[in-house]
Amino acid sequence: MAIYVLRRLGAVFATLAVMSLLVFLSTHALPSNTAALILGQYSTPETRAALEHRLGLDLPLTVQYWRWASALFQGDLGASLVMERPVAPMLWDAFGRSALLAGCTMAVVSTVGIAMGIVAAVWRGRWPDHGVSVFAYLGISVPEFYWGLVLILVFGSTFHIFPTSGAATLADGFGTMVAHLVLPVVTLTLTLLAHVSRLTRSSMVEVLDSMYVRVARARGFPERVVILRHALRNALLPAITILAQDFGFLIGGIVAVEAVFAYPGLGRLLIFSLERQDLPLMQAAILVLTAVYCLANLGADLLYGVANPRIRYGGSVE
Repeated sequence: MAIYVLRRLGAVFATLAVMSLLVFLSTHALPSNTAALILGQYSTPETRAALEHRLGLDLPLTVQYWRWASALFQGDLGASLVMERPVAPMLWDAFGRSALLAGCTMAVVSTVGIAMGIVAAVWRGRWPDHGVSVFAYLGISVPEFYWGLVLILVFGSTFHIFPTSGAATLADGFGTMVAHLVLPVVTLTLTLLAHVSRLTRSSMVEVLDSMYVRVARARGFPERVVILRHALRNALLPAITILAQDFGFLIGGIVAVEAVFAYPGLGRLLIFSLERQDLPLMQAAILVLTAVYCLANLGADLLYGVANPRIRYGGSVE
């Protein structure tokens, strides 16, 4: 397991290295001029050239990348060109709020989605199974930003139950913090529940028809023990895979949902940097999102061994 973890961490670092080069080249290929955006439309060519020289934007791309990557390796994410502030504090504050939103969403999706899949498999062919199927197809068909607008209209503008924008901290009160999270979490959950519930159902149906489950029932084990101890443990492996993939979808969904709810997270910060061509902020935000996605897939692979101890990475399967 240790060898496997080290190998996967090496792959994560290699992915981030390649991604850093792609991010750098793509952001510098943008058609607009960063100096002109900072100085405004009435700037002169002389003032733009002076600012480009001060920011190092007139240097060859190889030199610019080496400087940026070297500073990045040392933990220096640079300074925002627009706000003239260090990128790191802004990035980590926004990342903390997005991590809270993503963590709450994944907790709800994994719990409710797996439960829905179990219910649909146990009651397959009957109304609970059909109800889960309809809900799943509806969740897949409707994009997350539409769910967000509907929830804002119903629970915010009409009934005034939950706040529809911004974020709160524990200093504002636990109830206030939770209230600001409810609508964004529900929006993201509605989209992701379909994947988890349908795949869990398929895996559970296959496992429930297997020979060892029939043997467990023949030995007189209660149905609850058969489902939770014998069937669910083996059916969880595909669910873990889809949860890791959904985490990637969640990263993209967070960008749209944070824009809809004006939630000050990493997605909204990325949109801010794109609108204003703030290269250091844009590059750092994209790299953080890439790192989170790579580590999520690594975590899913490690959870395989937790869900099924027979799996041995870097060795034989016992």
